[in-house]
Amino acid sequence: MLIWYIGASIVAVLVVFDSSGLDHRLIALGALAPLLLDLPVGHMAYGHTLVLGVLLLGVTMVGTIGRSRLLRRRLLCLPIGVLAGLLLSGAFLHDEVFLWPFIGDGFGSVSLWPPLTVGVLAEGIGIACCGWIWSRCGLADRGRRSVFLRTGRLTDPVAR
Repeated sequence: MLIWYIGASIVAVLVVFDSSGLDHRLIALGALAPLLLDLPVGHMAYGHTLVLGVLLLGVTMVGTIGRSRLLRRRLLCLPIGVLAGLLLSGAFLHDEVFLWPFIGDGFGSVSLWPPLTVGVLAEGIGIACCGWIWSRCGLADRGRRSVFLRTGRLTDPVAR
């Protein structure tokens, strides 16, 4: 399920924000963060709560007061990725987890992994998303790929 989170989150952010200044590496890392945080627990818990994304966003905004706009823009990619990861995991479908601690003090035992057929389909979509990114952003070109690996920036050669 890793490719699903990485590919779909980057495509969603590319389409929604249409900004070449974002660090898509941090978006992918943020999208994986809820899953990675809850792996030791074995089910959806703290990592899949809305509180995590909002808290991370608040810490980023407060922590970058008086610092460069570029640093803030780059660090905002992490909470954006976390919120994308929550959306892609379907955490919002499970009120007891997503809205913790507002509607209860437990998480239940919502699985981190979907049924096998859904997981395979999601990974297929993730691979298709990665292919679209590769093609659309010209990552076959060594220079563009190098810029992405160093800065996390993706540019759309068609629009720019």
